Amino acid sequence: MTASPAASPCIVWLRRDLRLADQPAFAAAAASGAPVIPVYVLDDDTPKHRRMGAASRWWLHHSLASLDADLRRIGSRLILRRGKCHEELAAVRRQTGARIVHALRHYEPWWRNAEKAVGKAFTLYCHDGNYLAPPGSVTTGAGQPYKIYTPFWRALSERMPPAPPLPAPEHLAAPAIWPQSDDLADWNLLPSKPDWAGGMREEWTPGEAGARERLADFAPIAARYEEQRNLPSVEGTSRLSPHLHFGEISPAQAWHAAAAKGGSVGTFLGELGWRDYAQNVILQYPDYATRNAREAFDRIAWRDAPADLAAWQQGRTGYPIVDAGMRELWHTGWMHNRVRMIAASFLVKHLLIDWREGERWFWDTLVDADYGSNAVNWQWTAGTGVDSNMFVRIMAPLTQSPKFEAADYIRRWVPELAQLADRDIHDPVRPPKGYPAKIVGHAEGRARALAAHGLMKES
Repeated sequence: MTASPAASPCIVWLRRDLRLADQPAFAAAAASGAPVIPVYVLDDDTPKHRRMGAASRWWLHHSLASLDADLRRIGSRLILRRGKCHEELAAVRRQTGARIVHALRHYEPWWRNAEKAVGKAFTLYCHDGNYLAPPGSVTTGAGQPYKIYTPFWRALSERMPPAPPLPAPEHLAAPAIWPQSDDLADWNLLPSKPDWAGGMREEWTPGEAGARERLADFAPIAARYEEQRNLPSVEGTSRLSPHLHFGEISPAQAWHAAAAKGGSVGTFLGELGWRDYAQNVILQYPDYATRNAREAFDRIAWRDAPADLAAWQQGRTGYPIVDAGMRELWHTGWMHNRVRMIAASFLVKHLLIDWREGERWFWDTLVDADYGSNAVNWQWTAGTGVDSNMFVRIMAPLTQSPKFEAADYIRRWVPELAQLADRDIHDPVRPPKGYPAKIVGHAEGRARALAAHGLMKES
């Protein structure tokens, strides 16, 4: 049975925008007066090798469950389908007569392709709302996109603050016919054999309510962001990144909650700007996660060292700050930002392993695994990006660790070292039994990296 044209509902097509408040697609659909069918399609075909990693899939399960509960409180529900987006939305149209789709615009290359396919079959209204400004809209005086963050942020700042957040709809009209929906449990997004997600359950509350709670916890300390964000032993960062990635909260909501706090909150606002910058980069370079932006690095002799890569992944390098970060990542699906830089630099420079190996590992293990941010951050660290740190600037983890007061952080994540004093824990002279020796000396790793870089420049 198909609905009559006069009663035709509209679809809200959901992807990384799993919220009701400040969600322009829901706002537009509700304002239209038409019945609304919220649809999430688990599409593993369109992204191909960029299908969500295991940690992201765990988060997705709980975020979808949370959104469905929120929708039911306002008279609606979430429809789940699995397959290619345009094919599954077309199936919903056949069941319900829906001809209009509202969605938030996405900038990953596979989502841009999906939007084109959906636009051929529906009247598609793409709204902006996942970034402070629509990616591609902040340009130079000559109308060209920015490649370097600092002038990009300066130009973006001139357009701030963002518009006030939209309220969540109080009610969504239900269609006469609800289309068929999958059962979320049947998608098997949660690990079971073994269940490795215990640490993530302890750390996170996915969903819009969890995002609001996290923002409320952060707002009182936002004024001290610059002073505390680099200290892994202190809860100085916002921890909003997975909520922002899945669209459980908008960057405009985060901006307006924090901007008036004073102090060094401007540094936090700049981090929201970096998130926008990363999307502008992948809009210009869709293959940024797989190709060096600086072609000279195509000639560098990366090491094929699976044992060293595994030691890094497992937090068994013999460098306490690196190991603490990698174990935090495995346990919670997240890693402190300063430690991410240290761990990434160690892989690329001390171990001379291709940055793409690290990017792929983070893609699978981070709950905030974002195509743009992950790729831009790795290429920045590796020195291969359009805007990046110089390769020859090599972080010294044994210096970074005491500089940023990481002793208690190491104690938490590397229990073998928990009994050591602060003066010893960053670089144990005689590591306790069970803790590995360094897989490479700092001076040795640095010299090897500089030599490889020198040969690259000569070739």
